[in-house]
This record gives sequence, structure tokens and C-alpha cells, in this order.
Amino acid sequence: MSVPATGDVVLIGAAASVQFAGDRTLRLRISAVNLGPTYHGWIWLTGYVLDKRGQAVDRREIYVQEAGVEILSADAIPARRALGESQRCGLRSRHGSQH
Repeated sequence: MSVPATGDVVLIGAAASVQFAGDRTLRLRISAVNLGPTYHGWIWLTGYVLDKRGQAVDRREIYVQEAGVEILSADAIPARRALGESQRCGLRSRHGSQH
């Protein structure tokens, strides 16, 4: 298993830590990897939890077994859409719909 890199999307499940078993499994887009000293085989990861559409819904810092972290292939991840200025700012049109 290679160490995930910034930008990778990984699957975190029971093999990474029992706290992520079953319905607590998550997909995490890595924003930072702490390579400081830890117990052998464990790693600190920081990133954003992704929903089914690939949208970030929560920021997490997790401590997991490196061997249990599965790096997902690009085709298993929904493409992120570029947001226009009105979407980033949460602006609505005159008709009440969000752009």
C-alpha cells in the first residue's frame, strides 16, 4: 500500500479502523497527510468526506491503519463540477432558484 497523496480519494472502512465499519465507511478526498511519528503502520489523514455525488460534506482528521486505506480509481469518483460565481456565493436569481 502506498501512502495517499493530496487530492487522492480513498475509501476508509473497517480494515483501516473499526470505527469505520459498516455504514460508517466513508470516502475521503485527501487534503493533507501527516508523515510525523506514529505507531508502526498507522497514519494521520486530513480531508473532506464525500457524499454519493462527490461533493464535500464534512472535514475530518482521522488516524487509520495505512494498510486498510484503499485509494480509489478516478473512474470510481463522480466528477466535480466547476461552480459559477453565483453558486459559490449562494446567490439566487430574481426567480428564486439558485444558480
